[in-house]
Amino acid sequence: MKEIRSEEIVDAIKKVAAGQPLLDPTVTASVLERICNGSDADDGWNWLSNQEPRILDSIADGETNREIAQEIHLSDKTVKNYVSNILGKLEVSHRSHATAYLVECRDRRAVS
Repeated sequence: MKEIRSEEIVDAIKKVAAGQPLLDPTVTASVLERICNGSDADDGWNWLSNQEPRILDSIADGETNREIAQEIHLSDKTVKNYVSNILGKLEVSHRSHATAYLVECRDRRAVS
């Protein structure tokens, strides 16, 4: 982000070097807004395909692509493509980050 301070860049480099995930707070807030704050009509998920919320839930439950594929009767490759699409839409590169967004969204809705 353009507005990031040099100290924040150094801290980010240290986190990544230590193997910790790095999620920019601005990007995180933007993605959570898209996931969690949809209108009553779209429930916040209208930007996902029909199958993707179900797959995202399975990812959050810790299921592998193979387990998801068996559960919903798709090929492993098809599930892999769905997972890639979900990660792209969430603007993350790891399943754990997608899970974190989903858990945060569930928590926000539980509080509301």
